[in-house]
Amino acid sequence: MRGIDVSENNGVVDWQEVADAGIEFVMIRSSYGLNSKDSMFTINVNGAHAVGLKVGAYHYSYALCQEDAIQEAKNCREVIDNAGVLLELPVFFDMEDADGYKSRHGMPEDITEICRAFIDNLDLDCGVYASYSWLTDRIDWQSLGCAVWNAQWGDIDDIKGYMWQFTDSLNINGQIFDGNEYYEKNKKEM
Repeated sequence: MRGIDVSENNGVVDWQEVADAGIEFVMIRSSYGLNSKDSMFTINVNGAHAVGLKVGAYHYSYALCQEDAIQEAKNCREVIDNAGVLLELPVFFDMEDADGYKSRHGMPEDITEICRAFIDNLDLDCGVYASYSWLTDRIDWQSLGCAVWNAQWGDIDDIKGYMWQFTDSLNINGQIFDGNEYYEKNKKEM
């Protein structure tokens, strides 16, 4: 299936245009950090559902330790529960350092255990989102036993996993999104 991921940073999304472009699913940011909520989460979920898209969610992490990850899992779960929406796809723990926060505050060494703490405390179908380099150099994704959403532009062979973010510049009628592919592969087969 073809999909996109969105957050409040995308502004107002024309969901009918997204569906008309052949998009079948969307991953929507629910929350980030210890206590922050994406202000467009509920609006985006309802808009995507209104045009027949399957929906999953993601939480952008600023966790520097396992205790932070546990609090982030509580935040993410509370946002999803309070929204009262159905998610057909998993929730992903977005473990990266796109804005340099982790580097500026002492990059944690136990990133796999931070991911595990979030997954173990969310109590929902959950996976990990990370770049190819993080999945090969920083996160022992195989030991987590969860879905993997790999961000890697260009061709990949060894970690396609559950979902693959193949671009950050998918143009849908003038609006730019991250483009993703979803694979029907059973998580236990990876």
